[in-house]
Amino acid sequence: MDNKLMLMIPGPTPVPEQVLLAMAKHPMGHRSGEFSALMGEVTENLKWLHQTKNDVLVLCSSGTGAMEAGIINFLSAGDKVLVGNNGKFGERWGEVARAYGLDTHEITAEWGKPLNPDDFKAALEADTAKEIKAVIITHSETSTGVLNDVETINRHVKAHGALIMLDAVTSLGAISVPVDEWGLDVVASGSQKGYMIPPGLAFVSVSAKAWEAYETATLPKFYLDLKPYSKGAAKNTTPFTPPVNLFFALHAALQMMQKEGLEAIFARHDRQKRATRAAMAALNLPLFGADDCASPAITAVMPQGVDAEQIRSVMKKQFDIVLAGGQDHLKGKIFRIGHLGFVGDRDVLTAVASLEATLTKLGYDQFTPGAGVNAAGQILLA
Repeated sequence: MDNKLMLMIPGPTPVPEQVLLAMAKHPMGHRSGEFSALMGEVTENLKWLHQTKNDVLVLCSSGTGAMEAGIINFLSAGDKVLVGNNGKFGERWGEVARAYGLDTHEITAEWGKPLNPDDFKAALEADTAKEIKAVIITHSETSTGVLNDVETINRHVKAHGALIMLDAVTSLGAISVPVDEWGLDVVASGSQKGYMIPPGLAFVSVSAKAWEAYETATLPKFYLDLKPYSKGAAKNTTPFTPPVNLFFALHAALQMMQKEGLEAIFARHDRQKRATRAAMAALNLPLFGADDCASPAITAVMPQGVDAEQIRSVMKKQFDIVLAGGQDHLKGKIFRIGHLGFVGDRDVLTAVASLEATLTKLGYDQFTPGAGVNAAGQILLA
């Protein structure tokens, strides 16, 4: 029997039925009045989600494309940038910056640990000549399940005067990212995460300060040149042909999010994070990353006495539940449980119960049967 595949990974995330049905509509002309009206509503709802009055621009790409766009639109070759690197995606942004000839300096932390805001403070305060043009940070480091303290780091960036560019790919829609309140300059995210739609769209929030930097930025760009997107968005249109049916999906998903409300969305993600972590503790499965820096999007687990890849394999084969594995040097050492986007409390309990059965099958007996489900249930039902 083909069972329902259950995605418990940080992306792609599960897609609600009404979003899937919205995608099944016949396409419309992307230069039509009907599409213009839809895009206008989508744009306003994106600003609501980002908690901003700034531009929020829609690209046809993944979150990586959104981050690359943020880097190339507001910087020039030779510009000095600070990049926070405590995981796979922080590492990637350093690679992108170097690919475009930026003078890239990394502030690092061990994978599984958060970036230290004091390290940024020291580097920024030492830059008395104001040579640092931008600070590039990953909010929720997907590879490790660690949440970086962007609010504090950003205060140091603001005191210096550099731009702050934020990878919010697995944080936006899971935890509050108050763009205007914090004064964030460039915020990138992707559709297959908290937005609850399939991969294919990416989003870039751009501040007035960033647009000032655009006027002197000289890195080459064409398809990812954000100025035509901004001019188009002001007229509820796009500079190039958009994936129309993904806009249908986005329209439906944003309506669902507005109906739930921002505070309820953030509370749900926090509740499921705490339930998942409590369940892992009850099963005597060590968590990779401390509670005080845990991402609301994903929980990384480093099992002892049982193989992480065997756990993933049995979960997929026996229960059609997909967990994420480790990346690079963590491959085979950790597994990651996603609780991002269209994930309900029932999904968390199902995953925990299935994990208990999987552990028993693999001969791991360092827990009391039912302990994980009970621990998760106490939080979910509180």
